[in-house]
Amino acid sequence: MTEQQLTTEPDASASLTSYEEARDWIEGLVAFGIRPGMERIEKLMELTGHPERRLKFIHVAGTNGKGSVCAYLTSVLLRCGYDVGTFTSPYITKFTNRFQYNGADIPEETLLLLANRLKPLVEEIAATELGSPSMFEVSTALAILYYGTVAYPDFVVWETGLGGRLDVTNIVTPLVSVITNVGHDHMDILGDTIEAVTREKAGIIKAGVPVVSAVSQPEAAAIITETAQAKNSSLYMLGGNFHIQPLHVEENEQTFRFEGLFRSIEPLAITLNGVHQQSNAAVAVMTLEVMRQYYALILEDEDLREGLRAAAWPGRLEMIATSPRLLIDGAHNPEGAQMLAASLKSTYKYDKLHLMMGMLANKNHRDTLRHILPLVDTLVVTEPDFRKALPAQELAALVQEIREETIGRSFELIIEPNWKLALERLQSLSNADDLAVVTGTLYLIADVRSQLLYNKDSEKGW
Repeated sequence: MTEQQLTTEPDASASLTSYEEARDWIEGLVAFGIRPGMERIEKLMELTGHPERRLKFIHVAGTNGKGSVCAYLTSVLLRCGYDVGTFTSPYITKFTNRFQYNGADIPEETLLLLANRLKPLVEEIAATELGSPSMFEVSTALAILYYGTVAYPDFVVWETGLGGRLDVTNIVTPLVSVITNVGHDHMDILGDTIEAVTREKAGIIKAGVPVVSAVSQPEAAAIITETAQAKNSSLYMLGGNFHIQPLHVEENEQTFRFEGLFRSIEPLAITLNGVHQQSNAAVAVMTLEVMRQYYALILEDEDLREGLRAAAWPGRLEMIATSPRLLIDGAHNPEGAQMLAASLKSTYKYDKLHLMMGMLANKNHRDTLRHILPLVDTLVVTEPDFRKALPAQELAALVQEIREETIGRSFELIIEPNWKLALERLQSLSNADDLAVVTGTLYLIADVRSQLLYNKDSEKGW
């Protein structure tokens, strides 16, 4: 199929006839699981003529903060007048959210055309010893086809799916590699120590490609530094090569001073909540500064300021109702819960805190709960409407264990497996001076967000 054909209607012989069919086909590949490795994506790129080689990527990895950094980068680059592709996961409302061009989702008809281009290639690979490409591999290939054969953005902001070294997004050679931080997530796949996880994240570092990072643990920073040196890559580390000086924090706005190798800039304002967002914004600024210095990026101070302020990232400390207030935050691992707890103490004012939580079965929930339980007046445990959901009774049993270990803190525990009924219960508990929070897996966040903002179900998924 030629690039010209991609802009026309699919012919009658196309095996997928609608966006819904295309989405269902791609998501049906989830049965092949998460299989780290590059062989299948390399074959897909070979069969499609290596469209990834035509694009300029900013590759973003990390345990938390990836999405926010991508949002800051996209917002500023758009404000500077560039065309920008943004590939992220998981999505919050609709499958097309993952493939954005200039802030808009891929058109459904374009996704259908590209899926029909990929389907016979996927089936061809599935018949070999490589086995079928997975859902994430096909989604990644579709993103590259979209940007490399249809949209042609100036830059692609490119978020890893899981890890880095063997993550299929690592098929690209970027202008800059970004590693936001390293924490306790996906340790069943990436390794059971911070060092092991860091080595996987550091796998996105390419020879001679600059690296920007906010990794804080000494053992993790040592691995990032060692890998960058081995690859002859310039490393810019928060706290070493660039710094932030907080100036002011309040709900929905915080300002800081950025101090970098090339220059200092103040004040910079962001509207994303949580003190950790200053670090995420600083990582984005340092990345843009590297591009300005080495790739002649045209970056005016006013565009930088306006882009940072305008950046938004759904589902992360997002206030989606005001009467009473309801905050959603996808704090699905210990580091995310620690950030949520810090924000609840420093940014938000409330009389009572009522919190609803639902989790998947493959996470480190004990450490996550330790950060949250000391703050709540009411905890509603529920179940996300998604495979691998942790039963509400199991989550409640873990809460009871930790509550017995935590002396001097009592709160009401409510078990409601149906998330819609749990949400109604949460809202009924909250008075005008209280704060209601929904947290846990992003699959629960996706459903709650779609229900309250759009009164419909989310497509949600990887």
